[in-house]
Amino acid sequence: MDFLTDSTHVHITTWVIGIVLFLVAAFMNPASKGRKIVHMVARLFYILILISGLALFIEYSSSDAMMYGLKFLFGLVTIGMMEMVLVRSKKQKPVTMFWALFAVSLFVTLFIGFMLPIGLDLF
Repeated sequence: MDFLTDSTHVHITTWVIGIVLFLVAAFMNPASKGRKIVHMVARLFYILILISGLALFIEYSSSDAMMYGLKFLFGLVTIGMMEMVLVRSKKQKPVTMFWALFAVSLFVTLFIGFMLPIGLDLF
């Protein structure tokens, strides 16, 4: 399982694909069969994001456990908000609050992730 912790490439690739799939599903017609398929593939990528993130968390959290823990927590919240947007929009319930929470949690997760020692040096 070294390929999961050698670098962050696998993790970044999975969350980029997961976010793209989420956005595609979110803007599709809620009643279409294609949306259901894209939603299921997005759920698969949520699992891959969690597996790769957990592997990185276990490998590197000894250096700064609090920040890695916060990033893990906000990552879970981000995935939860993505799922809430898709499920509630399918049921035609209001999703504005969940879009806002998704945007905020995604921003915080990316900010913390890029700030950490194994993240990209953007800041």
